[in-house]
Amino acid sequence: MSATADPADKSNPAHRLGFEKDQIIQELGYDEDTDQELREGIEEITGTDLVDEDYDDVADAVLLWHRDDDGDLTDSLVDALEYLAEGGLIWLLTPKTGRDGHIEASEIADAARTAGLSQTSSIAVAKDWAATRLATKAATKGGKR
Repeated sequence: MSATADPADKSNPAHRLGFEKDQIIQELGYDEDTDQELREGIEEITGTDLVDEDYDDVADAVLLWHRDDDGDLTDSLVDALEYLAEGGLIWLLTPKTGRDGHIEASEIADAARTAGLSQTSSIAVAKDWAATRLATKAATKGGKR
């Protein structure tokens, strides 16, 4: 993918996540199985590199890759909130049904509710990954997207 591509290009798989130019996106849970095309697409849209858990400022959104064997999902969501700007979103990426590490939708809903988040949508965003949009109360009341 070219760094000069049009951020509105609908063929970019990251376009469906709603990121905008100059946003800071913090990525948590990166591993060898994460979708590189999606990661590059996000960087193409925002014009910035994804930042990791060592980033010492707040992010506009958190991209959380989570698999069934990654530990407690609620704990991961609560940890992700520490990095999030007021009104920010968490995009929870989990393996699709039938893939290793798949997490049931009911478990995602329970973990989100326990962490104080609202589940607003779920989409297929990559070959092996589904994305669930989780919003803080500030984001659901008209904050940033």
